[in-house]
Amino acid sequence: MEQNQTVMDRISVLYDQLFDAEKKIAKFILNHHKEVVDMTVSELAEASDVSVASVSRFCRKVGLKGFHQLKIGLAQEMVESYGEGATSNDILLDDIPQSLQNILANKIEELKQTVNQIDPKSFETILGLLKNAKRVQVMAVGNTIPVAIDAAFKFNELGIPTTAGTIWETQLSYAYTLREGDVLLAISNSGESNKVLEAVEIVNANGGTTIGITNSPQSAIGEEVQYHITTATREKLFLDEFCFSRVSATTVIEILFLFLTVSIENSHNTMTKCEEMFAVDKR
Repeated sequence: MEQNQTVMDRISVLYDQLFDAEKKIAKFILNHHKEVVDMTVSELAEASDVSVASVSRFCRKVGLKGFHQLKIGLAQEMVESYGEGATSNDILLDDIPQSLQNILANKIEELKQTVNQIDPKSFETILGLLKNAKRVQVMAVGNTIPVAIDAAFKFNELGIPTTAGTIWETQLSYAYTLREGDVLLAISNSGESNKVLEAVEIVNANGGTTIGITNSPQSAIGEEVQYHITTATREKLFLDEFCFSRVSATTVIEILFLFLTVSIENSHNTMTKCEEMFAVDKR
């Protein structure tokens, strides 16, 4: 597993890459992780409707030596994440207060894991690239577009020429103009978006710099970019067939913004001028 990445995060990241039998195991663990800690390998296999051999293959697939390490990892995460609190992954309309606490606990863990997975040395390099970039393009498609637009707004406030768009054809055509000294910041939850990957390949070929923000450095985009920041997601703890969360990616943008604010000279003056300009439309 990646350093500082929990078992639950690893399963969530790799879920779409698993075979059908392995997905059954993953889904059971995500929905019943507390029970799995007290199960035998045979009990987990039976509960997941797979063979014992499938459980062993699953453990290796998610970067574990075996079932025993899986249980230890789940147990450690329960203690670190929840302590003595009775939180779960349930969302129940007849118990809204507890459901809110369940969501909060998992979102806190999502953010904690995202921050813990940031490599300081690589992050410092990324900050320097963004700070000194001639131009920055933030590329995203689908539900991730709002994160890209937010990033462009924030970076422009700091004086970093940045663009983002809602039409992928326009984004790709702009990516063709990026050269040495320019930066493409590619954001994709799964890291498998074909259009974002195409933009990364274009910029790499033209001598620009590419930075990825995805759930997995082993994804297509994660392996193609020159620099990478890994985000965590816990959406599969709540929704079986849907795995998307803008919270982690948005947090990474916030972190980049805050560090750039203190590293760019007179950044506060630039931000103040922008805010004064926007204030005309505010009451």
